[in-house]
Amino acid sequence: MARDDEWDIVIKPKEKGIHLNLKEVWRYKDLLYLYVKRDFISAYKQTILGPLWFFIQPIFSTLIYTLVFGGIAQISTDGLPPMLFYMSGVLCWNYFTDCLGRSSGTFMGNANVFSKVYFPRLVVPIAGLVSAVLKMFIQLLLFFSIYIYFLFNGSPIGINSAVLLFPLLIIMMAGIGFGIGIIISSVTIKYRDLNILFSFAIGLMMYITPVIYPLSAIPAKYGAFKWIIQLNPLSSIVEAFRYGMLGTGELSWGGLLYSGIFTVIIVLIGIVTFNKVERRFIDIV
Repeated sequence: MARDDEWDIVIKPKEKGIHLNLKEVWRYKDLLYLYVKRDFISAYKQTILGPLWFFIQPIFSTLIYTLVFGGIAQISTDGLPPMLFYMSGVLCWNYFTDCLGRSSGTFMGNANVFSKVYFPRLVVPIAGLVSAVLKMFIQLLLFFSIYIYFLFNGSPIGINSAVLLFPLLIIMMAGIGFGIGIIISSVTIKYRDLNILFSFAIGLMMYITPVIYPLSAIPAKYGAFKWIIQLNPLSSIVEAFRYGMLGTGELSWGGLLYSGIFTVIIVLIGIVTFNKVERRFIDIV
């Protein structure tokens, strides 16, 4: 009888609890690369402007926020140029929702592939996170182009040592998006109408995240409700990003610690949920 070490690949029953099997994921790194490449090609295939949409979308969002919230509503931007202020928030929010959206479509979006071919299913959400990170870095080129323009025009902006937290902020946003996305993906394979509820909730979540306003802009009379925004783990991340990149905002170490703990917990819950649903989701679908 052949032993396990005589086979190239050994498929074993999935274990319960926290089990990543990253060694097997690494073995399928070529497949991960193909998934990432597919995401980039399919997103803008048969479009007129192609990859330019990477830049057009954040520019239009920034212009609308500048006009509506900065011009009409007169919401404070902490003395920062409105274009830079809103674009920094847009980049963070788009990156988070991109990670969340790609993770939340793991099971339903790949049901046909999962039912026919074996490969470590974790490749799919990881590829989604890699695609989101690459898109974020591409859009940062646009951000820094506008940043340099305002810097040379004497705007009160400046990068400080807090920018060193950027890799950590990227990881935390990806972790929160992954964890919540996997939970949504796991729940909606059985109760698909919950997609509407989750979409509505994520849309509302942006308004309790300091994307279009700084924490300092919350009026004193509403200070009692500020804890709701601070309870949002993304709040301290977005504020830290602005503080490091632009030199204005709130850098709360306590808030970042809370966000870090929340990230670890939600990722662990997501992994446990992923492993549990992975074993039986084909039967449900």
